[in-house]
Amino acid sequence: MANDLIRGRAHVYGDDINTDVIIPGKYTKTLDLEDLARHVLADLDPGFRSRMKPGDILVAGENFGCGSSREQAPLALKASGVAAVAAKYFARIFFRNAINIGLPVIEVDWGGIETGDELRLDLNAGRLENISRHTGFDAAPLPRGMLIILQAGGLASYMKIHRDYPE
Repeated sequence: MANDLIRGRAHVYGDDINTDVIIPGKYTKTLDLEDLARHVLADLDPGFRSRMKPGDILVAGENFGCGSSREQAPLALKASGVAAVAAKYFARIFFRNAINIGLPVIEVDWGGIETGDELRLDLNAGRLENISRHTGFDAAPLPRGMLIILQAGGLASYMKIHRDYPE
């Protein structure tokens, strides 16, 4: 993540989007990120991949990422080009997995955002703005430690950069 300001189009979904909906289990038997990306949200929204452009922002309701703790769910979103996920509430394991793999996530009580709206997300300030509708939503900014991990590209990248031991 080059900076903490993300701008993209919204893709809006509802409550209780579980990890099996984000990436169905039958597609998780691979380490090929492009293969995971091909199947992201396929059962919920078959047209997602054709509409999604790299840098877009997924917007969801309550309990996003509930279900299994599989790390493939945030990996599939990131590999598909999703720049960030803004939800009213995340399942805790999904939230942490997203940070660990370098996918920015923020909990924000948004309203009135529709698919296709142009959004700007400022992770440092904890602010989501709907440029299309001239509205904005405040959220608690991510803790500094999480921002540093995201800026490094995820926890593994952070550890490579900051390890205190020789190879």
